[in-house]
Parts: sequence; C-alpha cells; structure tokens
Amino acid sequence: MFPAPLGNRRAPGPKAREPATAPATLTRNRPTLPTAPARHDRDPFFDNAKYLAIVLVAIAHAWEPVMDDNRVVRTLYLVVYTFHMPAFIVISGYFSRSWSGRPQQLRRLVTTVAVPYVVFETVYSLFKKFAGGDPGHPISLLDPFYLTWFLGALFIWRLLTPLMRQIRHPLTVAFVIAALASVTPGIGEDLNLQRVLQFMPFFVLGLVLRPEHFRLLRRREARVLAVPVFGVALGIAYWVAPLITLDWLYRNSSSQELDMPWWSGLLATAVLFVAGTVLTAAFLAWVPRRRTWFTMLGLGTIAGYLLHGLPLKTAEYTGLFTANDWPHEPAGVVLLTLAMGALVTLMCTPPVHRALRWATEPELRWFFRADTDAQGGSGAPANAGDGGGVPARGREGGVPTQGRGPDATRVPDTGRGADAGRGAGASRVPAAPGSSRTSR
Repeated sequence: MFPAPLGNRRAPGPKAREPATAPATLTRNRPTLPTAPARHDRDPFFDNAKYLAIVLVAIAHAWEPVMDDNRVVRTLYLVVYTFHMPAFIVISGYFSRSWSGRPQQLRRLVTTVAVPYVVFETVYSLFKKFAGGDPGHPISLLDPFYLTWFLGALFIWRLLTPLMRQIRHPLTVAFVIAALASVTPGIGEDLNLQRVLQFMPFFVLGLVLRPEHFRLLRRREARVLAVPVFGVALGIAYWVAPLITLDWLYRNSSSQELDMPWWSGLLATAVLFVAGTVLTAAFLAWVPRRRTWFTMLGLGTIAGYLLHGLPLKTAEYTGLFTANDWPHEPAGVVLLTLAMGALVTLMCTPPVHRALRWATEPELRWFFRADTDAQGGSGAPANAGDGGGVPARGREGGVPTQGRGPDATRVPDTGRGADAGRGAGASRVPAAPGSSRTSR
C-alpha cells in the first residue's frame, strides 16, 4: 500500500540514445527490394478472339437465307462454319481445365449456363409461336431450339470434365465417341445429343491445351502460315460448295440419316476435326494480342450470342428474304453483312451486357443453400464462355480465371489447370452458335 523506501528502488539509468540517421549517401545507395509488378488479370487475346468469333457467327447466320444462289457467299459460309464453332468450343474447354464440380462451380454452372438456356429457350420458342405463325410450336427444355443448343452442350461438357481429366488419353476417347455418334442413327433430339457428342472433341482439345500452345500461335511464323491455310481452305470450299450437304457441318445427324454410306460418317468426323482445328489455329494466329477498341466487347459475347438471333428471326418471320430480291444481290449481301456486324457489336457493349445480367448471370441466392460457399468456395481460376461460355477469382496452377461472368478471361500462366469453375464457361459463348437451318 505504501511506496517502497527510496533505497529499495532502482535508480533510473541514462536515457537511451536515439539511433543516428543514416547519411543521405548511404540511404541513396542502399539496394531496395524489388516490388511485384502490377498484375494484369485479363489477357486481351482471349477477349479479342471471343468478340471476333461472335461477329463471324452472327454474319454467317445472316448469310444462310441468301447463299443458295450465290456461290461466293456459300464458299465464305463453308469456311467460317468450319471453324467458328470449334474456336468457341476450344476456348470454352481451355477455360474449363480445372473444373472439378465443387459447390461454387456447380452454382455458377447453373446461373451462367442453365438459367440462360431456360430463359432463351423459352424466349425463342414463344417468338416462334406468336411471331412466326406457328401456334403449335412447343416449348421444350429437352429439345433445344435455334441458338440454345450450345448452352445445353456446354452444360453437359462441363459435367463430364472431371471424368475427362482422369482419363489417360481423353482426346482420343472423345474422338472415338464422336465418330461412333456419326454412324449411330436414332440418337434422338433430346438436348441435341448428336451435336453434343460430335462437337465434344473440340471441347476436350481445349482441356488438354496449355498456355504455351497459345504462345506458339502468337509468333510471326504462325501468322504468316495462316495466310496460305485460309487461301487453300477458300479454294477447296469454292470447289465443293455446290456439292456438299451442309448437314455435315451442323453435326446433328448420322451418316445413315443423311442417306450416305455408314463409313462416310467416320471419314467426315476425321476431316472436319482436322479442318476445324487447323482453321481455328489460323484464326487465332491473327487475333490481336494487345488491347484494341473491341477488347472490352469480348466480355459481352454471351449477350451478343443470345440476342443476335432475334433480328434474324424477325427478318425471317416477316418475309424479308423471300419477298424481296435486294438481299440476294451483291450489294444487298454486303449491306446485310455490315448491318449484322454492327448489330452484334452493339449487343456486346457493356450497357447491354449489364441489362441482360438478370438472365445470364443471376445471383439466385434464394435458390442455393447458404453453406455451399463454405463447403467448396469459388476456387481459383474460364465463355467461356462462357460458354458460351466461368471461373472464379484468383489462380490455381495458372489457369485463367474468367471473372464474374462466363465472358471474363484471366491471363493464362504456365503450369497445370486452375479453377475455371466460378462461371459457366470460360468463354461464355457461347461459344459457338448453331444453325437456323437445323432448328426444329
């Protein structure tokens, strides 16, 4: 209670001296630790590729009603259709490399693939029913109509990704499945399974690709080689344009259903896979590697993919192509091409993408259990898109993340795949559009 006598207290020592400030010369010469360079999460190359591919998709769809009497347009259509869907699908597979089916990945698969499929399958079916003069047209979620087949295919491919990652030679297995499907009649129209199986090798090709493969395509030699590749493709397409049936490109029928010998399905599967892969590589070789004025539009390819069919169907239902001659004339084809390119570009802009987010990237917090985040998390890092067409934030083994939507793309790194599961598709896109000729 009382203070101790002074004799029992420890005498205070001298004050500690402040360390002298280092001379200015030493401070200036002292080496500093390197700071981490600013990290750019998005690789503009993939956003550029997605935008250019979706423009080709929309333009090719616009050519369909006017190409029968124009061999040049039919030639261009054949070349574009040989690679634009494979390009989308390869990119979607590439950004799905680390998809393992964790809870958050499954949630993103539902919100960015399943929900847009349901919404736009309903929209296009109702549009056909009331505007297309077909009151009996059904609304069937099992029989994809027009553009929506790709979203159903992407849903199935994503679910098969963990299995494909466990197989020693997944590309070989996928190719054999596609070849068998091409000679198997009666697979049926449910979820357009014939197309799902015949296009699957391109998705699996994306799964087995690595960042170094894309770096090879960015070399000058690849760009130079791409020129004669497209030249040869155009020459062959011009030669076969009057002879070939387009159903081979759509891959929605077996060879027997096309009244062809059964073995022709095996041959067509091999030829179209090689041609699609080579032309996809040639296309990607000419995709700009730097940021351009359209790089940001690559984020909105899901909107461009899902919406561009509405003006085309409007033109079809109102008889624009059948009641008028000008769309079939050269000037009309050029005008149609420019108009469709401008329309799909507008549809990919950020305002349209944001306005459509309720249908393409809904949160659906009310639908999912609250504990799924704790069970799996979003994981590390695509469509992508989406596919369309989406991975989560961060990195895991260097696989690109596609950000919040299936259209986002992260910079690929070397190493093994990362988490592409936050969204539905690495490149959400849609990845690749279908053909109006094959719709029901």
